[in-house]
Amino acid sequence: MEFTEFINSLGYLGLFISALLAATVLPFSSEAVMLGLLQQQWNPLLLVLIAGSGNTLGSVINYALGYWANDGFLQRQSAQHQRRLARAERFFDRYGSWSMLFAWVPVIGDPLTLLAGLLRLRFVVFLVLVALGKFGRYAVLAYTFS
Repeated sequence: MEFTEFINSLGYLGLFISALLAATVLPFSSEAVMLGLLQQQWNPLLLVLIAGSGNTLGSVINYALGYWANDGFLQRQSAQHQRRLARAERFFDRYGSWSMLFAWVPVIGDPLTLLAGLLRLRFVVFLVLVALGKFGRYAVLAYTFS
């Protein structure tokens, strides 16, 4: 049995696991699992809620990794790198929090959520914007394919 088939056989739990893994640095796609369950006539609203929750939790894990890596990372940086990071933080504070709406985008989403933790974006802001983007993506998938 292929891994995706195994995850699909777990139903809602499999979707949650795949969505969580897809939001971390592991290369995994939860869309295939969700589309498979939609094709089997599973409840689209529950699928959106479960996939959005798992994917958001995966992003929270990335945020935490960035957040906790911050102290040691900063201490190992030269003064020049610390100034660059401070400049990046000012830019992120000015524009960056809205970028969390795009945390669902493949390739760039995972680094964005790590950066949010590293730059210590307020967690509530992070969580709301990431959740909006992630739940929105799954809602579009469910609407389009059910």
